[in-house]
Amino acid sequence: MNTINPATLSNINGGGVQLQQSQSEELRNSFMTLLITQLQNQDPLKPMENAEMTSQIAQINTVSGIEQLNSTLESITSQMNANQALQASGLIGQGVMVPGRQIMLEQDGEGQPYSTPFGIELAQPAANVQATILGQGGQVIRRYDLGSVEEGVQSFQWDGKNDQGDVVASNRYTVQLEATDAEGEVIESTALNYAIVNSVTPNDGNGGVRLDLGAIYGQISLNDVKQIL
Repeated sequence: MNTINPATLSNINGGGVQLQQSQSEELRNSFMTLLITQLQNQDPLKPMENAEMTSQIAQINTVSGIEQLNSTLESITSQMNANQALQASGLIGQGVMVPGRQIMLEQDGEGQPYSTPFGIELAQPAANVQATILGQGGQVIRRYDLGSVEEGVQSFQWDGKNDQGDVVASNRYTVQLEATDAEGEVIESTALNYAIVNSVTPNDGNGGVRLDLGAIYGQISLNDVKQIL
């Protein structure tokens, strides 16, 4: 007695075969033709057992069920992507902390400095974090301790002054961070810088969302946002 090849079902279940709608219809039609032919030509003394018929019907129902499940999953995925893009659009104009080491320093009309925040992401608490502010040429502008820092994401503000206590010129600076434990051993950390979200691209090619942070920082994945300020 002919049945649907189990290997075929296995491939369909595992994604090895991607059936088109026409192919699926053809498979169902072929199955029904085969089943009817078997019923018409079976030996009256050895009729098809209920278990055999149930097994064959279950096989074709499995194919149909997988097809419907795939269609449902595609619909859910599409809706989730649309919702993610809608939620991400709320970040437009907002400040976010993302991986990077840039600090922008400006002075107001009264000469008071204002710098964009910088931050650090730690997988474990640090007994001390040292921040080093570097100029455009790599020269050390300021080096100071931030003290103990909890695990997770933390943000800080530079006062715009050098080691001598003088306010430095408006410019773009770089921060280097070194986190150490109680024994003075360096622990893993990720430096973060501040940026403003200019726009949102709904699809990054992988079903995700990308954020445009401007010419300096470029585009990043939504997953790269560590903190919203």
